Parts: sequence; C-alpha cells; structure tokens
Amino acid sequence: MIDNCCPLCGRPLGTVNIDRHHLVPKTFKGKEQFPIHKICHRKIHSALTERELLRQYHTWDALRGHEDIAAFIDWVANKPPEFYTRTYTSNKKKSR
Repeated sequence: MIDNCCPLCGRPLGTVNIDRHHLVPKTFKGKEQFPIHKICHRKIHSALTERELLRQYHTWDALRGHEDIAAFIDWVANKPPEFYTRTYTSNKKKSR
C-alpha cells in the first residue's frame, strides 16, 4: 500500500472525512489505530460485528476478502478521496 492511502480501498486519503480504525476492536483491547476513509470505516462496521472483526476480520486482507466489503471497494474505487455518503447496516448484520 502506498503511504497516505486508505489501507482498505487503496485510494489516497486526502484531508477530509478521515476516521481511525482498530483492526482489533477497542472492545477487545485493541490499541493500534489506522487512518482510513470515513466511508470505508462505516462500511466495515455496517457489515461486521465487533466479534467477527476480532475472530476473523482483523487484517486488511481478510477485510478486503469479505464479499460485501469487496463489492463496496469496487464501487468506491473511482470516487474522489473526500467522497462520503451514509452507509446503512446490512440486513445480514441486523438479523444476528
């Protein structure tokens, strides 16, 4: 990954709509944080529970391999770095 790029989607981070993501959730004592686009961060948390993040999706490669997140990355690939729109919780996550 190139410096100053989002570790999820690979697009440049820019200067607005930036969050920080814990690969190991704070709930489970994760400390290391990574800058990430706000929209990418919201997608991760709309698609996966904290426990899923801890158990299976605690690496960038694992996150990019998740079907919903991979489709999102394809969709957001050509958007400008500052692009943001609301992300809705998936029905799959709601039913867990």
